[in-house]
Amino acid sequence: MGNKIITFSHEQLDHYQDCTFFNKKEILKVFKKFRNLAPDLVPLEMTTSEALKIQIPKERIVRLAELIENPFAERVCESFSKDGYGNLNFEEFLECLSVFSEHAPRDLKIFYAFKIYDYDGDDFISEGDLRLVLKDLTKNELTNDEHAKITEKIIEEGDIDNGKYLIRIYDKVLINKKLNFRRKAIISGV
Repeated sequence: MGNKIITFSHEQLDHYQDCTFFNKKEILKVFKKFRNLAPDLVPLEMTTSEALKIQIPKERIVRLAELIENPFAERVCESFSKDGYGNLNFEEFLECLSVFSEHAPRDLKIFYAFKIYDYDGDDFISEGDLRLVLKDLTKNELTNDEHAKITEKIIEEGDIDNGKYLIRIYDKVLINKKLNFRRKAIISGV
């Protein structure tokens, strides 16, 4: 009776709880989701180094119930992966689900939404980025001309400094608030 599998050490769980918007029980549920995506890759017990090294391919992660209907599922994965290809280790996966949890602050969610929409990674949402957003949202149901007109209107409405960009993502005020979370979320060893 009592053969309990220990997935993480108490120190790991404490650290993950400090770095996310989840409690320990929710962290273990997130791990279960992570493992269920790739039981062939993810062991039942995770050391700190395994939590950083073992990656699940993006192709499996986008099948997660929370992402399967999201037109930006691949961009979500790419935005949280350090490899840039959308393959996520446990800590990146945990960060992703934490940011989009109901307990995460709205401005942090907005920060990551802009990161997801910044397809070319230049810290701006440009006309090109907006066209790709529209393409993903509409699943190619609009013509190039319709994309151009909508993009032009969005830029016209939202461009504050006439720079042909919707927004500069890494504004100093925003980045200072958000990087505090990011620094805590980067696990350097427990």
